[in-house]
Amino acid sequence: MSGHGAPTTEPVDCSDLRVAVVAASWHTEVMDGLLAGAERALAAHQVTEPYVVRVPGTFELPVVASALAGEGYDAVVALGVVIRGGTPHFDYVCSAATDGLTRVALDHTVPVGFGVLTCDTDEQALDRAGLEGSSEDKGWEATAAALLTARTLRDLRRG
Repeated sequence: MSGHGAPTTEPVDCSDLRVAVVAASWHTEVMDGLLAGAERALAAHQVTEPYVVRVPGTFELPVVASALAGEGYDAVVALGVVIRGGTPHFDYVCSAATDGLTRVALDHTVPVGFGVLTCDTDEQALDRAGLEGSSEDKGWEATAAALLTARTLRDLRRG
């Protein structure tokens, strides 16, 4: 299981952070689960007014994440899902999303929570989506990682 060995962290107060969430629209059930997990993590970390925007698909996440990072958000959470099919489309979209979101984080020095599921089957995606009966909650994990990294960056900048 990919979640084996994940760190356990307690939520910290991130109420002073501006946070944006960009979520793909494909695979509605999976995306609703990921977004709900992100919203639970935001609430647990005391972020009360995140900006949430939907985009058509996972391929569109980096350009919108870049725009949000450029608008002064302290953290951006990117949520999407790509499920392997019978063509190389899976590889291209996964690579473009991963490389693009990494570039956003480095170019803007803004943490980007990577909540993009890259799965072989619908069942794998559902099992990671944070739904009732899922074994993992990648929406929560990506959001918590972005928030904790934003807090770390803020502490570093303050000296």
